[in-house]
Amino acid sequence: MPPGLHLFGMVHLLIVAAVPLLAAVLAAWQRRLGAESRGIRYGLAAALVASTIAYYGEPFLHGEKMFPGHVPLELCDASLWLVVVAMLTVKPAVFDIVWYLAVAGATQALLTPNLQEPSLFRAVQYFVDHGLLVAGPLFLVWSGLARPRPGSLLRAMVALNGFALFVGSFDALFGTDYMFLRSKPPTASALDLLGPWPWYILACEPVALGCFLLLWLPFRKAPAMVASGIEEAAN
Repeated sequence: MPPGLHLFGMVHLLIVAAVPLLAAVLAAWQRRLGAESRGIRYGLAAALVASTIAYYGEPFLHGEKMFPGHVPLELCDASLWLVVVAMLTVKPAVFDIVWYLAVAGATQALLTPNLQEPSLFRAVQYFVDHGLLVAGPLFLVWSGLARPRPGSLLRAMVALNGFALFVGSFDALFGTDYMFLRSKPPTASALDLLGPWPWYILACEPVALGCFLLLWLPFRKAPAMVASGIEEAAN
């Protein structure tokens, strides 16, 4: 962690609290503008693209070797581009995956940041990146533009395991550790509670399912969104 930022210290908690607050403010603004307004959605998408360009651009400009250690194969990398597509299109099939992967994954990253004496730039970029990954889907739900559909939880689990299988194959081939499939992060994380390798990987399956179930609970009895509202946002 950077100097002055301590795990669950005041600054850290304020950063975490700012994420849903930002989503709520933007959602209220969107409702005032109407579903047909695209400015906020497009602005969030642009901010996420700019954030990931900054993240990968910084080591590139410093002459660091990009392959295989600096390629977008973390879960939050995949989630980021899915959130961008969801913001631009508001497609239910995309949001069904985004709601679970982005919110569950990036929330964990915000609560237990994997930051080892980073520069100020990397620390700020980390929290902006992961904060927007959580705020984006919350904004879509709270503004009434999207909601996960029945069966979305299963589709998200399939997508997560499919991506993990691909990333695990890449890790094995190139000796990388994307998604922490070969070893735990050196900083404190929830993986510390799940046992040694490879058992913590297996334990992640029920943990992910439990997190996804919690994210589905608010929608299990909620009425379906008005189709015309989604169509107006997407067109």
